[in-house]
Amino acid sequence: MATREPVVFIVDDDFAVRDSLALSLYSVGYRVRCCESVKVFLKAYEPNQPGCVVLDVCMPENTGLELQEYLVSEQVDIPIIFITGHADVPTAVRAVKQGAVDFLLKPFNFETLLECVHKAIDLDQVKRAERAQRDTIEKRLASLTPRERDVLNKVIEGKLNKVIAAELGVSIRTVEIHRARIMSKMRVRRATELARLVLMLRRSS
Repeated sequence: MATREPVVFIVDDDFAVRDSLALSLYSVGYRVRCCESVKVFLKAYEPNQPGCVVLDVCMPENTGLELQEYLVSEQVDIPIIFITGHADVPTAVRAVKQGAVDFLLKPFNFETLLECVHKAIDLDQVKRAERAQRDTIEKRLASLTPRERDVLNKVIEGKLNKVIAAELGVSIRTVEIHRARIMSKMRVRRATELARLVLMLRRSS
């Protein structure tokens, strides 16, 4: 399946701001979608759509910070660049602590915003690649039988087959068979590769 092109979502209640930023981003090759409110953005955005959000802090009904908090609570990890004409330090700190890529005060230089968008798009690509790899590992782990999981846990602890056999009360040959099936299902050749995948998954969880 073809990879979807990233989209820069501009969420701002000010038409002039949306129009100006959209034209500028279009001019350098970005796909852009403008939303005049948080509600419009939530209707337009799909989690499988790569990209980033250029988000105004102060808007009627729902603020940019409220949208950020909602996305975090729903584990939607799209990079956010905040823009505002009424900045204060606590608001900026709150936004950055929640994972914002940057916090820009209007009026800002377009080159500054463009640099932030580049960074946000790159970050989104990295995170999506990591999630895809994690999902693949989880699916492979899910294919293991309970006994294969028992063997796997002892293999990544660095235990020898004879030790695993003694601890599980089975023959060494049985451990060898389970181990071979684990390697096949996880698509690795060495125990070190197996340990790296499993430990990486556990750390990310």
